[in-house]
Amino acid sequence: MAVSRRELLCATFGAACMALGDAPVQAGELVHIFASEAKEVPYKFRRQEVRYKTSEPAGTIVIDTKKRFLYLVHGGGKATRYGVGVGAEGKNWSGEAVIKRKVRWPSWTPTREHLAVYPSLQKYKNGMPGGKGNPLGARAMYLFQGDQDTLYRIHGTIRPKGIGQKVTSGCIRMLNVDVVDLYDKVDIGTRVVVLAE
Repeated sequence: MAVSRRELLCATFGAACMALGDAPVQAGELVHIFASEAKEVPYKFRRQEVRYKTSEPAGTIVIDTKKRFLYLVHGGGKATRYGVGVGAEGKNWSGEAVIKRKVRWPSWTPTREHLAVYPSLQKYKNGMPGGKGNPLGARAMYLFQGDQDTLYRIHGTIRPKGIGQKVTSGCIRMLNVDVVDLYDKVDIGTRVVVLAE
């Protein structure tokens, strides 16, 4: 009898899933990253290899906030294109930055603005541990200009339907399966160019 990949993964990670519950995720983290997220976004916002004309060198990340795409430039007129959620009206930014920190299952601390708008977040004023319910999702890449943290991130999400939308506080939001893919392909020091609308 043939065993599907899904059945094999369920059998392999099933016990880990039961043991992990809602605890911060380290081992067996694939349990909490669902490829089915992509079904919640329009096809054009799903990860694709595309032709992309740019003067930026291979390895650069280019974010087109108007079109809601992040491109990882490969050179030779090609790139991997990811759909992203971007800053809501008045919260977009543009310019250049560098990834100076990368974190798996990052913790999240709401800003004063978040706490004022959403008082229910008060319980996380000292931080929320990484895990499947954390708004930063599975990975975060921290953007700096020189030694200054911009406070902007490229990160995962717990709200896949926000991909392709202007919904964030300025960060670049990706599907968890996509942010894991990008995280594994870029290094500390990667240049990020955010195009102006």
